[in-house]
Amino acid sequence: MKKSLVIVLAATLGLAACKNEKKGEGGLLYTIHKSEGKEKIKEGDFVKVDFIQKNDKDSIIYSTYDESMSKIFPVGKKTYPGDMNDVLLLFGEGDSATFRLNIDTMVNRTKGPRPDQFKNDKYLNFTVKIAKVFPKKANEADSTFHKRANEFFQADYKAYTEKRKNAEDATIKKYVADNKLAVHITRSGLNYIITSPGTGPKPVMGDTAMVNYTGKFTFKKSNGNDNVFDTSVESVAKKTMPPNPAAMYGPRPIPLGEGIAKGFVEALQLIGKGGKITAILPSALAFGAQGGGPIAPYSPLVFDIELMDIKKGTAPAATPAPVTVPKK
Repeated sequence: MKKSLVIVLAATLGLAACKNEKKGEGGLLYTIHKSEGKEKIKEGDFVKVDFIQKNDKDSIIYSTYDESMSKIFPVGKKTYPGDMNDVLLLFGEGDSATFRLNIDTMVNRTKGPRPDQFKNDKYLNFTVKIAKVFPKKANEADSTFHKRANEFFQADYKAYTEKRKNAEDATIKKYVADNKLAVHITRSGLNYIITSPGTGPKPVMGDTAMVNYTGKFTFKKSNGNDNVFDTSVESVAKKTMPPNPAAMYGPRPIPLGEGIAKGFVEALQLIGKGGKITAILPSALAFGAQGGGPIAPYSPLVFDIELMDIKKGTAPAATPAPVTVPKK
């Protein structure tokens, strides 16, 4: 099932949930939309889950779909009736459900502070899909069980990354086609569109570029916004990212050298001061097979870059300039 269709279905299920809700302990409200009839999750089982979390205003707080990565974790012992671990015991592999955890109950039972982002909400709202349950066998030693679980999910992750690797070229081509972009392609595989060439000399290895940029994935967020994972532009952050009081905005210094994504460095060398470029980086020029943070393995990335200034540095040994080859 395509990601966008999954998200639409999840949103639809969430809207319909209130009509068929059941009550649980601790103020829990839940609806099982689809049950495969399999054995219910037990404490200690490992689960692989996709979910969308919303506030009471139906705004999306977090979605695993936005990162293209499911969450895998062991189900712990419940802290109180109706907590997150308790509600998972209601479901089995393949089930989809919506549930609402009462925030007042959580605060009262855990003696913790009320989360600032939910200060005006009554519930933590989740729409979940239980993708996999890995159960512990009767009388199985913990060490044996954890070894089996680790081997299973390592194989599962390997299959996941292989699938992403095989789909990457098609993902880039689809993004280019869907956005009607007239890209140029360098020999390294960088796709780019220069919207403003800028003036003067272009930066070279060893220079430091003062840059405004926005980095995003090739697919939209669950709420329909651009899927931005980093930006130096405050207006973009306010529209597309969760609030971050500690964030600093404005042009950032980017040294052209080791430690910076190769595709980003290559794109900077194609424009002068004041220039603007949109660069689509294949994963080999970005975070590669490992990914990092919210960036999944084999993720092509899109950067909108504006070169504000160039601080000259000491150039290392000469490297070949980017070479553009005709589009196929």
